[in-house]
Amino acid sequence: MNQEERCVWLIRQLLREQRWEDQIKIPDQFPQCQRLLRGLMNVRPPWPADPEWLRIQDDYLQTELNSSVIPDATELPELEPGISLWQGDITKIKADAIVNAANNALLGCFIPNHGCIDNAIHSAAGIQLRQACQTLMEKQKMPEPVGQAKITSGFNLPASWVLHTVGPQIQGVLKPRHCEQLASCYTACLQKAADYQLKTLVFCCISTGEYHFPPQTAAPIAIRTVRTFLARSGYPFKVIFNVFRDQDAQLYRSLLGHSGD
Repeated sequence: MNQEERCVWLIRQLLREQRWEDQIKIPDQFPQCQRLLRGLMNVRPPWPADPEWLRIQDDYLQTELNSSVIPDATELPELEPGISLWQGDITKIKADAIVNAANNALLGCFIPNHGCIDNAIHSAAGIQLRQACQTLMEKQKMPEPVGQAKITSGFNLPASWVLHTVGPQIQGVLKPRHCEQLASCYTACLQKAADYQLKTLVFCCISTGEYHFPPQTAAPIAIRTVRTFLARSGYPFKVIFNVFRDQDAQLYRSLLGHSGD
């Protein structure tokens, strides 16, 4: 199969599984097919999957990944000891682990083709990531608390692992407890990575998207928490702050490489 054939085959199987064959037409153009496939994967519950479907999905996702430039986290320049900044797609960086800003169900975003980082990471990793998260949540038997961290394999991501953390959701006025919870997200991820002896960890801007934490307040908290952990633990980490927007890149650059916050 070529890439377009894989995409159409995967779509057909998902439509059949959900009994949507008569409701959704497969587009003629490949980009529209890709979008439909991602949307169908986004809404698929964490059911067991046919091994052949998983094999073709993995071939499809790996082919997509191999068509991209994948920077290596170990080779990124440091703006200060142990800390780098990288602007780009967090699903396209080679590292020991990346951090996902998850919701408290920990199952990924079910909104088709949504723009959140949770959707992007689950879409690039494949449906195995939702299944792995479901296993964690079945054992936990309760929603994931704010400020903690869980770890799963990265599956089809270039990162070996994914750390899932639920950040504070801001509705109205930002309060001191929100800042404490955000710092706890960073600390929990760093500690989990250290427990697993990981050496490169890529942080997204936790809670600053759909959860509306002000970036101008979140960035100093993130940097201060990472600096403190690195200084106290002595663990040989390389931490990468990943940003997507130009304004966030400028914000982090203005804060990194200085002795204070």
